[in-house]
Amino acid sequence: YRIVKRLNILIITVLFSLSLTAQVGRELYRPAYHYSPSYNWMNDPNGLVYYNGKYHLFYQYNPLGSTWGNISWGHAVSTDLINWEQKPVAIPVQNGVMAFSGSVVVDWNNTSGFGINGKPPLIAIYTGSGTVQDQRIAYSNDEGVTWTNYSGNPVINSTNKQFRDPKVCCHAETQKWIIVVGL
Repeated sequence: YRIVKRLNILIITVLFSLSLTAQVGRELYRPAYHYSPSYNWMNDPNGLVYYNGKYHLFYQYNPLGSTWGNISWGHAVSTDLINWEQKPVAIPVQNGVMAFSGSVVVDWNNTSGFGINGKPPLIAIYTGSGTVQDQRIAYSNDEGVTWTNYSGNPVINSTNKQFRDPKVCCHAETQKWIIVVGL
């Protein structure tokens, strides 16, 4: 029993030591298997979608600093979920409204009508946070490089300051989009 216990402690110690010295390329302390942007504050993941041979990760991001604030959506892409390429900000703060958590879906059948040239759009459903929180939509026709805010935003109004984190999925049996939002 003592030998097994000591062996377990040794294994845990070695793994912990390796995790402290993990590096990607020349960047000491950057996690090897968990994405992090090259600089500034990040938080909640907003969506991981696979489209056109790439995984697209969207996440809460402050492009202007290393602390909470100016909440926008960061974007990174990968072909293997290990090596990531950071892309420009996907959804920035606009007119004083920050882009809080949400989700991204690929509208494979273009039920939204946002797709062009027979290609399905990426659709972001996110919480707009200003004086209140509401739900908004943005869409992309170039694999998340640029985003267009839906002209009918907000799509779900609120007078509440705690109304956020929409998660969306397509229910195949009823051919309807389902949204769950926290209030």
